[in-house]
Amino acid sequence: MMDDDLRPDPDALLAALPAPRGKLKLFFGAAPGVGKTYAMLAEAQEKRAAGLDVVVGWVDTHGRAETEALLAGLELLPRKQISYRGKQVAEFDLDAVLARRPALVVVDELPHSNAPGSRHPKRWQDVDELLTAGIDVYSAMNVQHLDSLNDVVSGVTGVAVAETVPDHVFDRASEVRLVDLPPDDLLLRLAAGKVYLPEVAERAAGHFFRKGNLIALRELALRRLADRVDGQMRAQREVQSRAPVWATSLGVLLVLGQGDEDSAVRQAARLARALSAPWHAVWVDRGHASAAARSRALSALAQAEEQGAHTLVLAGPVPASLIADYARRHNLSLLALSQRGNRPRGFWRASLQQQLAQRAPELNCLILAAGERTPVAAAGWRWPRAEAGGWWQSTLACLALTAAMLPLRGVLDAANLVMLYLLLVLLAAVRYGRTPAAWAAVLSVALFDFFFVEPHLSFAVSDIQYLITFAVMLTVGLVAGQLVASQRQSAAQAGRREAHTRYLYEMARELGIALMPEQVGEITGRFLQASLNAQISLWLPDAEEQLAALPDTPLAVDAALVRWSFDHQQAAGQGTHTLPDAAQLYLPLQAPMRTRGVLVVAVPDALALADPDNRRLCEAVAALAAQTLERLHYIEVAQQTLLSMESERLRHSLLAALSHDLRTPLTALSGNAETLLLALQREGRAEQEQAALLLAQSQRITRLVTNLLEMARLQAGGVTLHQDWLPADEVIGSAIAALGSVLDTHPLQLDIDPACPMLYGDAILLERLLVNLLENAAKYSPPGSPIRVSAAAEDGRILLRVADRGPGLPPGDPARLFDAFSRGERESAISGVGLGLAICRTIADVHGARLSAANRHDGGACFTLSLPLLPPPALDFDPENLP
Repeated sequence: MMDDDLRPDPDALLAALPAPRGKLKLFFGAAPGVGKTYAMLAEAQEKRAAGLDVVVGWVDTHGRAETEALLAGLELLPRKQISYRGKQVAEFDLDAVLARRPALVVVDELPHSNAPGSRHPKRWQDVDELLTAGIDVYSAMNVQHLDSLNDVVSGVTGVAVAETVPDHVFDRASEVRLVDLPPDDLLLRLAAGKVYLPEVAERAAGHFFRKGNLIALRELALRRLADRVDGQMRAQREVQSRAPVWATSLGVLLVLGQGDEDSAVRQAARLARALSAPWHAVWVDRGHASAAARSRALSALAQAEEQGAHTLVLAGPVPASLIADYARRHNLSLLALSQRGNRPRGFWRASLQQQLAQRAPELNCLILAAGERTPVAAAGWRWPRAEAGGWWQSTLACLALTAAMLPLRGVLDAANLVMLYLLLVLLAAVRYGRTPAAWAAVLSVALFDFFFVEPHLSFAVSDIQYLITFAVMLTVGLVAGQLVASQRQSAAQAGRREAHTRYLYEMARELGIALMPEQVGEITGRFLQASLNAQISLWLPDAEEQLAALPDTPLAVDAALVRWSFDHQQAAGQGTHTLPDAAQLYLPLQAPMRTRGVLVVAVPDALALADPDNRRLCEAVAALAAQTLERLHYIEVAQQTLLSMESERLRHSLLAALSHDLRTPLTALSGNAETLLLALQREGRAEQEQAALLLAQSQRITRLVTNLLEMARLQAGGVTLHQDWLPADEVIGSAIAALGSVLDTHPLQLDIDPACPMLYGDAILLERLLVNLLENAAKYSPPGSPIRVSAAAEDGRILLRVADRGPGLPPGDPARLFDAFSRGERESAISGVGLGLAICRTIADVHGARLSAANRHDGGACFTLSLPLLPPPALDFDPENLP
């Protein structure tokens, strides 16, 4: 048996599992004073009474007695004191809650910004850490604090709210409870001093708390909460397959009929706008529509899409089933049908409305009024027109079959002859379509009666039973022919869509291995030629954003329209609303990062691009080409980056070796020059001036070599920070001392704030940074001009500034001055290699600081080092009571 001591402890295994994420319940309101905190504390009291471990991490009652009364019995955690600008600021103590680990914590004022020095800058981030630790949280916020509505609220109220909460925090909350109060009641509470103090309330009533503002905020809060609930409902519907339509919100589905499409689209658009509801438009292609009817339907779909509808062509023999499935899939509860589209297709078939009532009884059907249209011919059934070839070939086939069967008259039974005629009808339906098949059925009945029913060569019928034979033969022929033709049309549509899918798959596979833009153009043109018989021209931008066509895709196009499509990132030309009379379709190549060019498509058949399937095929091809071009761009960027990295690595290695080999002789040269200068000064020799110049130049070269070595070491990653707490005046003083005589011709102005906190950083590196900034200021400012060095704490950071009275920064982006080997002027009498500021930026980066440069308003340049302000460590002794 296994030793029990070796078995893992189940409790230990359970304890090792990650804690489930806590639940956030938000108390959501339209404005301050509606009672969010009161409702939150009341529910917390209910949870405590039920035995739940509840603590209050942060609540601000604003002096309201009824709210403070709800704190009785609840455990209040002490607040954390943070020193900010010489004052003690009370903040929410996140660590205390994590150490206490209650089941539920109340943290009011979710959008609050924490004081500098806190772990997170925002309170909602504190709450997120609590939820990650498995602690449930109650919190509260107003609608004006939602990030997506912040600008809307400021436009309505005229008050800009600085503290916001990202929408994903609101959307991911486990529960949102709306705490609502009518505007009139809220204004009464404000006047009674239950929202703000009287002097504040009077000012608020004239600004933010105007009744119009409160009504608008209330509507925003209700709509935002409704959007959240609607999203939850849609997510739940996606889990269920073939779920019925839930009439929780209105959605309009327009089913296009025949002949009154324009009127139906306009009426549906007005209806959707009046209901403030989304709407869709569909057309059911049963496979037997004429070219004119199909063109009208596609044009109506384009018009509906322009009016804001989602459009789709549904293909299949049973419209009611297709429409019901589409409405359920998109949760559209209101169907809009045209009068002509709702007519029965025969005395034995129900109308579309009746069929939908049987298949989807939860849908509401609305019959639209008939629009004005050109009157049709007189009432009565009209035989559909077909191609002349189909008519004549069906006629000749019937005559040929009759001639072939005449010798068999009297040999074969009449039923067998009828079967041969029905077979001919089916073949006509497969080969020529539904109308030639219907004509073949009628002609077959007539020929059978004339040649094979006694008396022969006459339409008279001796036996009344033959009338039944004629009726059945005609009915079977018509129905079978129509079914075969419909299935033939559906099969053709399915084959066309399958071909489009195959083309896209093969194109994506070939584009995946393309390495040049010319290959992209060749592949794109080949596949559009195979699928739509189209020609293309691919226009790509150069480095200056000038568009030019690839040489392998020639096509006469409008260059101005290409430019417009590229700049506006919209389709133009044929089938669009921008110059629709153009001969080509212009599609921008929109990739995830930017527009990569324009694809121009020329299709011989003008109606081909009116088909949504063909239009979507072109858009999908353009998307694949755009993604491939973006991939090629980033491959080129990666190659250039790799080459640059290799060049930088080689340069750094060369600089490190060169500076290391120069440092030793330069040190000896500087030392000997200093010794020589001292000896000449003691003797009073006239050569001491040349010796001083030799010493100054050797020291300058030594600093340059030091910069070279320091830059190589920093960018090679060989920096180990030895950070400590440093007084700002000592760091500045050591940098001034290190420069020696360099600053002799420039009077220094020191402005160090006595209350400036201590810096936390590497003393040697910060000294090197200030040395380079001071040397740069002395180098580029005229002799005798002052250099000002200041240190102070501002906005939660420590700012060290070095300002001069020189000519200022050169034109252009100041950030480029901090690039390695970059100088303000390429040709300048001032010596240097352009490494000083690059070293300064690298030192600032490793300290988590920011280094910036700007021109002064009164002349000169100013370089600013912004260091993070960190709380100093607690002292282990009292410096005022030392023994």
